[in-house]
Amino acid sequence: MSLTEPSSDFRVLVVDDEPETARAHAMYVDRVPGFRTGAIAANGYGALQMLSDAHEAGAPFDLVLLDMTLPDLHGIDVARRMRGRGYTLDIIAITAVRDLAVVRSAVATGITQYLIKPFSFAVFAEKLENHRAFIATMRSGGSSTSQAALDTAFSALRTTSASVSLPKGLISQTLEQVQNHLASSPTRAFSATELGEELGLSRVTARRYLEHLALVKTAVKQPRHGTRGRPEFEYQHNSH
Repeated sequence: MSLTEPSSDFRVLVVDDEPETARAHAMYVDRVPGFRTGAIAANGYGALQMLSDAHEAGAPFDLVLLDMTLPDLHGIDVARRMRGRGYTLDIIAITAVRDLAVVRSAVATGITQYLIKPFSFAVFAEKLENHRAFIATMRSGGSSTSQAALDTAFSALRTTSASVSLPKGLISQTLEQVQNHLASSPTRAFSATELGEELGLSRVTARRYLEHLALVKTAVKQPRHGTRGRPEFEYQHNSH
């Protein structure tokens, strides 16, 4: 896991031996704001060489989308060799295999998230947004951290929107965006107006999503003191 501040977007290495699939995943990456495809590797050894070249050039990748079934090396072997060389960037595993033993081995190598084929762009984008929130939360603590900060960071990697029945009118992708924005600034409390301005949402829309997050205990709602007229509420990520 790399926590160095990126100069611009997250640079992603896409690893897949099917050219059409690799291109599709690269296009998905480029559709998510803040992420861009840095390179595509067709096999495990090629991926390791690209990682080495990027490291030597002083422009390392920030994330690897790693297919598990490659023609030369299994994805888990690639992950192990990456760790053995000291590459700490995060890995999202992509596979059609649903074998629990493979999943356990993937987790043991430090793979942070898992995508099961076939998947939609919404699911794919959610994984990248989870990664963004995770890195932002880890950076916010500086060189040291606490139990609460670690819990907050790792909670960002857990998808919640797909497992919760949303009220009518709420969209899972927008909910995830709001939730990740709160998680990336865990010590800050937002009003609906402030959050709406930062995410390009109306105050009413932002308030609906914030109220839902408060209802499911993902956010803490409290009155904002010092405001005149109608009481104003603020919402903060719930790290407990």
